[in-house]
Amino acid sequence: MNSLKRFADPVYCIMRLIVGLLFACHGGQKLLGFPPGGHGAGEGIMYLGAWIELAGGFLIAFGLITRIAALISSGEMAVAYFMVHAKGGLYPIVNHGEAAVFYCFVFLFIFFYGPGCISLDALLFKSRGTATPAQA
Repeated sequence: MNSLKRFADPVYCIMRLIVGLLFACHGGQKLLGFPPGGHGAGEGIMYLGAWIELAGGFLIAFGLITRIAALISSGEMAVAYFMVHAKGGLYPIVNHGEAAVFYCFVFLFIFFYGPGCISLDALLFKSRGTATPAQA
């Protein structure tokens, strides 16, 4: 299994790209009507959430100010779960909040792990961009 370690960071960066773009699609549906099928942003906190989804998704996908974008996006998904979905029942599968829980914890992981080696942060700031695992 140690031979797979060399692929860990590139695969992580691909995951960050895919999850970020999927998250941006939620904001795009609400604000721009693209991709089709959205229900609009509404107003107030829902409008703010749509902007966080769109901007945060792109920032995470491309690895620009990744940690800040991931922390804000994770918080937004926690708020979305407890304000919208939790009213519908105890379990995320029942209240249709599993996507919010998923995004919340993936973004929390991204916040702690960092942008990765294939990111705009690593390119602009000349750093490796990832957290180093603690040595036992």
